[in-house]
Amino acid sequence: MKYFIYFLMLSALGLLIYNITLIDFNDIMGENSKIAVACVLSSLCVIVLMLILLISREIKKKTEA
Repeated sequence: MKYFIYFLMLSALGLLIYNITLIDFNDIMGENSKIAVACVLSSLCVIVLMLILLISREIKKKTEA
């Protein structure tokens, strides 16, 4: 499970970097930029949620021991 979480985080990071390159910073509210910004935000959400999951699993291990 731990490796699957790391895989999800790595793929979200890859999508984050890819979508940052698609953003047109001169016209952020343009059609293509809106989609890229939405994908950047969703990738950041996935990374944060996976970090929270990893930290909660570490806390659970420490409290059970």
